[in-house]
Amino acid sequence: MTQPPGWQPGYGGGVPPLPPPVPSPYPTSYPPPPPPPVNYPPPVAPPPPFTPPPVNWARPPVVAPVMPPPQSAWQGQPPPRRSSHGCLIAVVLVAVVVVGIAAIGLSHAGRSRTTASSGHTTATSTWSSDPTTTTRPTTTTPRTTASSPTSTSRHTYTSTPSQPPTSTQPAGPQPVVKLADNPLFEVGGLPATTCKLSRWTTDPAGAEQFFRSAVPCLDAAWAPVMQAAGLPFFSPKLAFPRGTSWSSPCGTVTSDRAAAFYCDGDNTLYMPFEALQTAQYGAHPGVYLALFAHEYGHHVQAMSGISRAYANARFTNSDGNNDAGWELSRRLELEAQCFSGMFLAATSGRGDVDGNITREAQTTQDRGDHNGPPRDHGTDDHASGWWNTGFQRNSLAQCDTWLSSPADVA
Repeated sequence: MTQPPGWQPGYGGGVPPLPPPVPSPYPTSYPPPPPPPVNYPPPVAPPPPFTPPPVNWARPPVVAPVMPPPQSAWQGQPPPRRSSHGCLIAVVLVAVVVVGIAAIGLSHAGRSRTTASSGHTTATSTWSSDPTTTTRPTTTTPRTTASSPTSTSRHTYTSTPSQPPTSTQPAGPQPVVKLADNPLFEVGGLPATTCKLSRWTTDPAGAEQFFRSAVPCLDAAWAPVMQAAGLPFFSPKLAFPRGTSWSSPCGTVTSDRAAAFYCDGDNTLYMPFEALQTAQYGAHPGVYLALFAHEYGHHVQAMSGISRAYANARFTNSDGNNDAGWELSRRLELEAQCFSGMFLAATSGRGDVDGNITREAQTTQDRGDHNGPPRDHGTDDHASGWWNTGFQRNSLAQCDTWLSSPADVA
């Protein structure tokens, strides 16, 4: 049977049934909660421990390396030494050979003597060691920082003829056989000169063509200076001997002693290809141009009378192979270094003498005495310092090594 809703069986049959339950006044269910907002902000991340760099940061510019060139072409050995000299005395006439000594493994022993005519009368020289004060014009056109002679104490070398000329002098300007007071040093400096150079190639024919092309440029730079000083001028001759032993009116020179040399017995610059050490220095024409300008500087010394005065001072009363003689040799060589620097100053940035050639020349001038006595060229610092003096100042007065103290030509 079907029981009414809420029916429960009674107990004992006599108990009336309970009333139905009272409906609850509260709702039996709750509406679902509304959905969360759609546009919640994203959660905030904790700050990083450091600030990351920006994505497009700029790298510092790469600075192009400066000379010297790669080791295979440049390093390993110092550049070739410029020039040494052997002076050869006859009874009256003297010929001076100025030899370019290579920087590595070169021997200075065994200087030979040969009689040759240099076209000058003999003279005696006196050396005053008293410091003197000399005012010279200067040109302030610095190009680079370099070690330069700094001592203020000066020693003056002067020369006086020992006998009057025995023959009639040719017409025109004549050499003045003097050192410190040579009229060459009264002229300012070399004029700006534009060079047209042949392209350097590392072979005998290419080297000869390069050096021959440099002669007109050197002539153009030095001719007006010699004229202004009232001194003679003529273009030097060139020789390009082959092999490892070369003869000249000034004697025999071998490749273990020389990279290049000048002989005033025939006014010739000798540029033997086998001695230029091209295997070490390769196709860097600035090295060879500076070397050539140094040897041309010895030609300037010969034309002016400085070479004759030097020979008189060194060899008149001795064989010159002593400390005083080596000091005179260093003064002659360091002066040629200064002349070489002057030439690069006058031509740098003009014509074919570009920045690369200038840097190659300037960075290879530490070519002093590397292989012991005799010390006839000076230290590396002085070889570089005197070259840079010429390059920075372009002043002949500043190249007058005969006025410098011994400490500045050591």
